[in-house]
Amino acid sequence: MTTALLVMDFQNGLVGRIPGAEALLGNVSAAIEKVRADGGHVGWVRVGFTDDEFDAIPSTSVMARMAGSVVRASMHADAEATQFHEKLTQQPDDIVVRKTRIGSFTTTDLDKQLTNRGVTSLVLAGISTSGVVLSTAREAMDRDYAITVLSDACADPDPATHEFLVGTLYPRYGKVITTAEL
Repeated sequence: MTTALLVMDFQNGLVGRIPGAEALLGNVSAAIEKVRADGGHVGWVRVGFTDDEFDAIPSTSVMARMAGSVVRASMHADAEATQFHEKLTQQPDDIVVRKTRIGSFTTTDLDKQLTNRGVTSLVLAGISTSGVVLSTAREAMDRDYAITVLSDACADPDPATHEFLVGTLYPRYGKVITTAEL
């Protein structure tokens, strides 16, 4: 089984909104180091839009609220807020995708890149537990990946939602562990 850690939405504009962000970044960094040391892959997923992508968002989409002028500037693909947090380091051979939806697969070539590397097992870390992690876990399940969620490398604006997801829902899809257990 070949493994990839997906580091999802650890962007400048999102990290600061999470209580305990420093500890979270430390946990994600430790997971990245562990996966690399064990010969696994690291995939980086971020959300950001070009002007054309903003204009193509249907009004019925949950993403439509991002097309407004105030949010649009901060969610632009080139904005500082959509770049990966500086405390997390990419390597040249890492997988990197930019998405325009909540989940990591729908608007990217992530599945193709993972398949080309023989990845069959995904370890998920992300902001937020109820957003990108949930959507990606469900999509990954439908694509037959083995799923592990790092409970202390995910965060949600609502701690009770995070606890419900990692304690009740995610164990139905796969494993839930801490970075120390990785």
